[in-house]
Amino acid sequence: MKKQVLSTSAIALGVAMAAPASAQEWDVSFGGFFSSHVAIVDSSGNNAGTANGNDFDGLNSFVTGEIIFSPSVTLDNGMTFGVNVQMEAMNNGGGANNIDETYAEISSDTLGRIVIGGENSAGYLSMVGAPSVTSLYINSPSISAFMPISGAVPFNFRQAGLSSYTEVAGNNDVQRLSYYTPSFNGLTVGVSYARNNNGNADGSFFGGGQINNSAVATIEDIYDIGVNYSGSFGATDVNLGARYGSGSAIAAGVSDPETWGVGASVGFSGFTIGGSYTENDNANGAGGWGPDQSGWSLGGTYDMAGPWAFEALTYQGNYENTGGAGVDSDYIAYRVGASRDMGPGVDWDVYAIFAEGDADATAGTDIESTIVGTALNLSF
Repeated sequence: MKKQVLSTSAIALGVAMAAPASAQEWDVSFGGFFSSHVAIVDSSGNNAGTANGNDFDGLNSFVTGEIIFSPSVTLDNGMTFGVNVQMEAMNNGGGANNIDETYAEISSDTLGRIVIGGENSAGYLSMVGAPSVTSLYINSPSISAFMPISGAVPFNFRQAGLSSYTEVAGNNDVQRLSYYTPSFNGLTVGVSYARNNNGNADGSFFGGGQINNSAVATIEDIYDIGVNYSGSFGATDVNLGARYGSGSAIAAGVSDPETWGVGASVGFSGFTIGGSYTENDNANGAGGWGPDQSGWSLGGTYDMAGPWAFEALTYQGNYENTGGAGVDSDYIAYRVGASRDMGPGVDWDVYAIFAEGDADATAGTDIESTIVGTALNLSF
């Protein structure tokens, strides 16, 4: 079963700059992933027809991937300096040049890790959601590749209506400074600061970027904290995550946005079960970041002896007061699937998804979709 490992060390910049020089050579390496999906889609509801500009029924395909450049050097004193630059295989990430996350790292096993640049917050990276084994994610906007969910419910990126992995007001990969403590018996704490929410891994000095100009942002002084624990007790593995974040609204009279969440998973005898709950409090929509919203995930996987792993999970999100007081919208998705490990960095997925967007406040926008698909996932 595929497992994601999050780095949990960090280091103070002042200590790093005081370290002596080293003759060690740089390790100029790269890696990445590529997922190719083919699925049959059957959609119904008012938002599914061509009258609303939507026709997703039939045989569809979807690919996504990144090439990740990660040169680094470890000095004789044990300090590691590195860079991470992520290039999108499709132009769906950081803009015309296809560059998404871009940041520098300074780390030490004993003092921790510091990250400077366009990357998600420590709160986002500390969260835990329902476990899964296949790669068309329902705890994510990825579902929109095969159904017009964005026409049925508010489509607010990095927010709780669609995903457990939230950011304050949905900011994504903005320029920020993050620090992660070393792991203390499996416990890691991370904190992040971003000047504002302008840009998505955008490093331009002129034009639309203006990454340090709060006059073109909607929130500033964004703070996040994340806590993650990973440990084993005999044959039982435990992973816990929690996050909180807030920012200052720039518009006068608008309440400051916040996000918080908790998640957990437990593994034993090949089984892993887990879930999460998150919220984005968005000043009831007054700041332009979407409505207040919440979401939860729940699921389980089974990694059987041999190459196969199986899953069953759900994600359910709620958007408050989308059409007036007391009128909500909902996103609900279920997925069952299996993944076969075919060799180093190669696995094959099969999955079935039922998802719906129920916009109670707006007539003509409901959608229900059944998606049966397969995917080839390559990581290198």
